[in-house]
Amino acid sequence: MRLTYSQIQGELNSRDLAALPPLRIAVLRNVVVEPIEPYLRYFAYRMGCNARCEFSDYDNVFQEAVGGHKGILDAQTDCVAVFLKLETLSWDLARNFAGLTVGRIEEEADRIREFVSRVLVGIRQKTNAMILWNSFELPPHPSLGIFDYQQAHGQTATIDQLNRFLGDALSDHRNAYLLNLNACLARVGARSFYDLRYWHLGKAPYSREALEEIGGEMFKYIRPLKGKNRKCLVLDCDNVLWGGIIGEEGLAGIKLGKTYPGSAYHEFQQEILNLHRRGVVLALCSKNNEADVWEVFAQHPDMLLRKEHIATARINWDDKVTNLTRIAEDLNLGLESVVFVDDSQFEADQVRQCLPQVEVVQLPSSRAVEYRDILAAGGWFDAPTLSQEDRHRGTMYKAEEARKELQAQSRDLTSFYASLEMILEIRNVDEFTVSRVAQLTQKTNQFSLTTRRYSDAEIHALSESASADVIHCRLQDRFGESGLTGVCILRYERDRALIDSFLLSCRVLGRGIEDALLVQCMKRARSRGCTVAVGEYRPTAKNEQVKDFYPNHAFRRVAGNPELHYFELDLTSFDGLEPPYFHRIDTQFQYRAKVGSQ
Repeated sequence: MRLTYSQIQGELNSRDLAALPPLRIAVLRNVVVEPIEPYLRYFAYRMGCNARCEFSDYDNVFQEAVGGHKGILDAQTDCVAVFLKLETLSWDLARNFAGLTVGRIEEEADRIREFVSRVLVGIRQKTNAMILWNSFELPPHPSLGIFDYQQAHGQTATIDQLNRFLGDALSDHRNAYLLNLNACLARVGARSFYDLRYWHLGKAPYSREALEEIGGEMFKYIRPLKGKNRKCLVLDCDNVLWGGIIGEEGLAGIKLGKTYPGSAYHEFQQEILNLHRRGVVLALCSKNNEADVWEVFAQHPDMLLRKEHIATARINWDDKVTNLTRIAEDLNLGLESVVFVDDSQFEADQVRQCLPQVEVVQLPSSRAVEYRDILAAGGWFDAPTLSQEDRHRGTMYKAEEARKELQAQSRDLTSFYASLEMILEIRNVDEFTVSRVAQLTQKTNQFSLTTRRYSDAEIHALSESASADVIHCRLQDRFGESGLTGVCILRYERDRALIDSFLLSCRVLGRGIEDALLVQCMKRARSRGCTVAVGEYRPTAKNEQVKDFYPNHAFRRVAGNPELHYFELDLTSFDGLEPPYFHRIDTQFQYRAKVGSQ
């Protein structure tokens, strides 16, 4: 349900936001956009953060980014949003285009490119925060009218070229992204996107509807940065994947096909399949006869989803709260990773009340034509990067079912692990794995000793440092690749190695990978001349399972407080051994100079 501006303000005022972790957003702008602040704070609150928004002085972007004075950009900034409206940056290109020669157009475009490049470099020199740079909007009414669309040097083409330049320039900087303002404009519509009266009165161009849309788009980037995006889509079946009730209407009676009304469900399934190919895990939660549901998947000619796309299913007559909990357990995911889709208000309300961690999407059963847009617009699964692990995640979860079947046939865990024929590769991060390592720090909550979140830029900087190692592991077994699933970040200071981060994907928990990774990392620290390793444990609501990880691996507790516990390991007498059941552990570390050397 969409809230009004005043309802959002009331919601924020009624909450104790100070108890939430902070999120600092710096806004650089050449127009007035302060009314976006309540939306940003509301979206931040919805994901469990307290947003603090700081706005640069009006049309002071260059001075803020490039000038030497202390402004709103610093090491504590989480996100920098840049609003550069073309009308303020270049009146000629925005409003006087018909009076310009081709040469003059190029001069103005070059000036803007130079301005953008210097501002971008200036921002990055002051902060490693995520940069979200809003694109230039295409004019709803080009200066040359419909003739403009036929011209290689027309206004629309020129602005398109500037946006392409913006995208290329941002891609040269880690953790910097182009926010497509034209997509927001298209969704809202130009007549509702702009507030022309306030533009003329106070250089405030955007309506509240536009600012809400832009804020929502920003948080599609911010959520994954903070590890708050979702991983699993759980779907009801009747009147969701198809129209009608399969148990009553039979295979031939349900609505599903390429013509209306079945086309709405066909299109919805295509969007679900798109999410699957982006790495979203799919599950079913349906009150139904299981055989009836799988008959549709196997035999209906217009069914796009297949059984192999579904990682796990609970198709029975139990309540959906119980079944969703079981699905999360099946997949070893927290409920905060789940989006549940149903058309029943009763089911939706029950899940909202009993499982508030789950994002519940109640589809309007009388308007199936809107299903696809509702799912696409949510942005719950969006991420600024897409790794090979993401693309194959669904296959990996299906392989896990085969592993569980093998485990059920094994006489004990050790023989089961040995039968998997696991090969563990342990490496330093490189240019090909920076993004996946950063993504793991952002998404992993359960097996993460400190839950520190890092951007691509920060992981890259650590990997280049002589006083740190960023180490990852990859796993494969007889059933296939599990991909890059573990990360350890070591920071070195004289003869001490601090385990800044140690984390493992929930997909591979319980196979001893964490034990082998820790042993190899401790050997690595000792080879760097360290005599002591220091482990940190930062308790959260989701990582209690790892509270004894260090004590169980010969570390002794030395200090700490309720927020951060410290443990030490004497590396001079360390004789840790990897679990014996791995088929092979392949460790290759890059050479690095000793700590403190140049």
